[in-house]
Amino acid sequence: MLFTLPNVLSLSRVFLAVPCAWGLVTGHWVMAGLVFATAVATDLADGQIARKTGTTSALGGLFDHASDATFVTIQLAALAWLGTTPWALVLLVPASFLQYVFDSDAPAGAPLRASFIGRGNGIAYFVLAGFPIYQHALGLYLLPESVFAWAGWLLTVTTLVSMLDRLWAYLRLRGNNVSSR
Repeated sequence: MLFTLPNVLSLSRVFLAVPCAWGLVTGHWVMAGLVFATAVATDLADGQIARKTGTTSALGGLFDHASDATFVTIQLAALAWLGTTPWALVLLVPASFLQYVFDSDAPAGAPLRASFIGRGNGIAYFVLAGFPIYQHALGLYLLPESVFAWAGWLLTVTTLVSMLDRLWAYLRLRGNNVSSR
């Protein structure tokens, strides 16, 4: 079923993305922080609720990851607009997600196959997007802005590594399937 509570929670992040980015770009840090916290709460809740209610599905997993990718891409774009993170990362996050979808064969209904590097990157995207928001919202400047730029470039490299790793695994799997015929 499409309209389950977990799917609605996942899709809510798509609708939260623009107000959060607007708060970021316009300096309404507290508002951006509240919206960001709501997005993180929905991300933590959707999977737990799906498992508890027995409504997990490949489609639900796809909604969850698509919503995460959309949300963080828009936040990273807002940060790139402010000069905090690299635009290269903004382009690679959705490219990486699309690769993840297609090499998992999700369009045919298969569940997404996560990689160790990709899972770590997914968490790091949220941390990189959220940390500058909360520094400004709370007035606690623990890290200089240059750290976020360097972290963004590091994530750009690890995203490329993840994409190459997934491509290599996909090509090996495809080669094994062809040779076993």
